[in-house]
Amino acid sequence: MDKLKSFLKTSLLGGVVVILPIAIVISVTLWLFNLISGLIEPLTRFLIKDSQLNEYAAEIIVIALIVAVCFFVGVLVRTRLGGFLYRLIEHRILKLAPGYSMVKETVTQVFGKSKSPFSSVAMAQIFCNDTLVTCFITDKHEDGMYTLFVPTGPNPTSGLIYHLDEKYVHPIDIPVQEAMRSIISCGAGTAKLLREYGSGNNPS
Repeated sequence: MDKLKSFLKTSLLGGVVVILPIAIVISVTLWLFNLISGLIEPLTRFLIKDSQLNEYAAEIIVIALIVAVCFFVGVLVRTRLGGFLYRLIEHRILKLAPGYSMVKETVTQVFGKSKSPFSSVAMAQIFCNDTLVTCFITDKHEDGMYTLFVPTGPNPTSGLIYHLDEKYVHPIDIPVQEAMRSIISCGAGTAKLLREYGSGNNPS
């Protein structure tokens, strides 16, 4: 009887372990697709109205057009004139929008397209105990104090700023982009950060 219960339990848990991640991935994919579909709905309706395309075909065409526009804009800003116009518009208009700079910085960090404003990644004991948080070092002071930015997941555009003594700050040798992706994914992939922290604090 005990063997039967154990068999049923392990089989059920094994099935959950296999199916649940797949279901979550499918759910997130559908959610993203519905979100994108909602955003491009005006263009999709316009395309359906003037053609014989069905809704899904129209959505694919609109997404392809958006990708093409992104590529064209990327090529344009690489030119001298395009880069000048972009910097002008960004400085005069876009940077006046609340949160634009932080959102842009986050996007460029995720895709690795700019130099990070953060000097390095660290694990910090913000409560001066065994609790660790993933953070970014934004400044180091002459007296040994660190200024840290601790982002919130999955939205790294918001967070808290801490000032800690160096004994509570443990820099780790991983790219900023990798730490940023871990934060956006709510901690998934943090194992490497913890391994780096452990090796740095156990030199033997």
